[in-house]
Amino acid sequence: MLIEICVCTFRRASLAGTLHSLGKQVVPEGITLRLIVADNDETPSAQDLVTRVAQDLPFPVQYVHAPSRNISLARNACLDAAKGELLAFIDDDEVAPPNWIADLYALLVEGPYDAVFGAAMAEYPDTTPDWIKQGDYHSNVPTRRNDTVQTGHTCNALIRTQAPSFAGQRFLLEKGRTGGEDTEFFFRAWRAGARFAISEDAKVYEPVDPARLAFRWIAKRKFRSGITYGRLERGRLSLAKAAVSLCATILKIAYCILRFVLAVFSSTKRNFWLLRAVFHLGVITSILSVKEQELYG
Repeated sequence: MLIEICVCTFRRASLAGTLHSLGKQVVPEGITLRLIVADNDETPSAQDLVTRVAQDLPFPVQYVHAPSRNISLARNACLDAAKGELLAFIDDDEVAPPNWIADLYALLVEGPYDAVFGAAMAEYPDTTPDWIKQGDYHSNVPTRRNDTVQTGHTCNALIRTQAPSFAGQRFLLEKGRTGGEDTEFFFRAWRAGARFAISEDAKVYEPVDPARLAFRWIAKRKFRSGITYGRLERGRLSLAKAAVSLCATILKIAYCILRFVLAVFSSTKRNFWLLRAVFHLGVITSILSVKEQELYG
């Protein structure tokens, strides 16, 4: 059984740490690994680093140049380069413990599932404001809705590429700079019949960039998440139900603002409710088809 691990990268020195952690993976007997690195820069800026680190890794490494500053194009390049039945994704600023792939694989075959997801846990610098640490806004933890896993993220995932629900699926290029392309990708596969699960053991770890420790950056991310969520939901609703959902979302924003006012003396609670309001504002914006702001690239 071949498991290929995909890493999409864009001008990050942290890529070396990610690759070295992948080289320490302990896999079950009969499993072999192969690494695919998709460089999303206009020039092949990561090629020398990948070539150098690959010499120390115990498995083959394929470098793919996918120039466009569009993460969806890089992810699609990984799908095109894949040869095996199983494909894992991890980000270029994350570190995987030695049992990461083994834990994902054990759950995948236990189902059997079409894809499984794990958490990406944020590691905060000492200078991080307390309200951010307590809210843990940078960790990416997959969730269930009504006891069902409907989508996931490519920061920590293992996929059966030959599952019927993934046949012909590609990441949308129009979401390659706004973010949310992976959420939409997996949600589309779920609607096509994919079965997903969450591994409580297969965690990866991501040191948080200090540039992302600002309320404005977190708010932009929440707003974009609201837009993505709203558009995914709207695709399943009739016009009448969408109108009801719009009214309900407005009430949610009003409730969040009330809680914000009541928590004015607590930065942790105050910012939590304000960010919840921003998320729901993104949901409303999705109904109005406002163009999403680019966060990446």
